[in-house]
Amino acid sequence: MFKISGILKVKNDTVQVSEKFSKREFVLTDNASMYPQDILFQLTQDKCALIDAFNPQEQVEVSFNLRGREWTSPQGEVKYFNTLEAWRIERVGAGQNMGGGIPASGPSAMNLDPIASPASTASSDDDDLPF
Repeated sequence: MFKISGILKVKNDTVQVSEKFSKREFVLTDNASMYPQDILFQLTQDKCALIDAFNPQEQVEVSFNLRGREWTSPQGEVKYFNTLEAWRIERVGAGQNMGGGIPASGPSAMNLDPIASPASTASSDDDDLPF
């Protein structure tokens, strides 16, 4: 599982690939490095509606899985493809500290600073450890 935050740049319509498979693509602009990266993500099946609530230019956080597959062309040439399959999209709160602060949704075991918790008990006198 991976996560990335960025600006929603493009939101495409859902495409019905076959009777049993539909997909929807969107592009996120990652401005974290010196050169902004436009990254294509894919939503599939019942996840296609996840992007409906968001508009271009909104700051979002995408949770996704990296998928890869092998394909052999009719000429016998083997090629490899990667897909970034999104499974959660969340709005990034205005004024939120992107550097590791507590998110707008509140604290959880996954995002609390592990050093901050023991500090509250460090001042107790019953600690007999020498360090």
